[in-house]
Amino acid sequence: YLPSDGRLAGCTVFITGASRGIGKAIALKAAKDGANIVIAAKTAQPHPKLLGTIYTAAEEIEAVGGKALPCIVDVRDEQQISDAVQKAVKKFGGIDILVNNASAISLTNTLDTPTKRVDLMMNVNTRGTYLTSKACIPYLKKSKVAHILNISPPLNLNPVWFKEHCAYTIAKYGMSMYVLGMAEEFKGEIAVNALWPKTAIHTAATEMLGGPGIESQCRKVDIIADAAYSIFQKPKSFTGNFVIDENILKAEGIQNFDIYAIKPGHPLQPDFFLDEYPEAVSKKMESTGAVPEFKEEKPQPQPKPRSGAVEKTFRIVKDSLSDDIVKATQAIYLFELSGEDGGTWFLDLKSKGGNVGYGEPSDQADVVMSMSTDDFVKMFSGKLKPTMAFMSGKLKIKGNMALAIKLEKLMNQMNARL
Repeated sequence: YLPSDGRLAGCTVFITGASRGIGKAIALKAAKDGANIVIAAKTAQPHPKLLGTIYTAAEEIEAVGGKALPCIVDVRDEQQISDAVQKAVKKFGGIDILVNNASAISLTNTLDTPTKRVDLMMNVNTRGTYLTSKACIPYLKKSKVAHILNISPPLNLNPVWFKEHCAYTIAKYGMSMYVLGMAEEFKGEIAVNALWPKTAIHTAATEMLGGPGIESQCRKVDIIADAAYSIFQKPKSFTGNFVIDENILKAEGIQNFDIYAIKPGHPLQPDFFLDEYPEAVSKKMESTGAVPEFKEEKPQPQPKPRSGAVEKTFRIVKDSLSDDIVKATQAIYLFELSGEDGGTWFLDLKSKGGNVGYGEPSDQADVVMSMSTDDFVKMFSGKLKPTMAFMSGKLKIKGNMALAIKLEKLMNQMNARL
């Protein structure tokens, strides 16, 4: 890891969404230097699914040598932001660094995103970052350190990153556009930068989005904390940059990135918005009809899925069914398949002995999965992990996510036969 050198001792760092995940990791790294941390987050009471409150984060910060000021802040509320800033200035005498980390995410397409989710993402990510920056800037201008760091991606206008979750992309890119604007507006006074991970990072959010199997494809939050720490050491002239965690740490001399992996040696899930993995990304782009700029166009006929491949897959699945599998699963899955050999198919793992077939099941489905026939065959034969298919938009899931995850475990058992 990047060694702490005490340079942030006595600095005041205001971090939104610092009760858990990336925000808390950045807080703990700075606290080890003896920094003052303002935990501006909205979890004051323990959450049923997510660990950590502003008060438990404060205890952890003080345990490693920092000073903590927990403040209840929903960044949608300008008054709560203003109150927290005033408390911070009163207690610590100023603000040296602001980290805009609070974010809301919904990886849903236009018709599947309720208005209140759109409002939440725009109000937390885009508007919240603006209001928090605005409230802190008068104090940052007086600081020798003076950094704003937004946890947001490089502005990549490749359509593949808009197609599946347009509202989320716009809300995150709003945070990145402030980097462009404010870096120029406050040049020489405040450094304004963005930081984004090269790979998926293991947090409660990725666990909820990607399901239990995702963690082995992730890096720990420590890589983002180390990268942020490296940025805070830089002068005010280091501004307007869209930093990728791995790149800045390579420049710091770190060579072994296995220390950051949850499961060293395991393939890592690339993060959204980066064309760092041209092969994977170009395949994904081509599947949406976009032409990757970084790849020479070679007209290649797409291989058609084998005729009857879906029917054959279901036949093998049917032969694999047993009362034990039905008892353990207790769910009905409906598959809406597009492409050759497609249509509506079902897998009934609720009624005695189980059943599969073409058309609608006799009872209502618990989970509806939509994908192409090609991806369906790949998924059931183990060539495409459902988690990866879901995160890259190849697989749409409606209904009970826990039962969808159960099916992934079942597929692992069946793969040997397919």
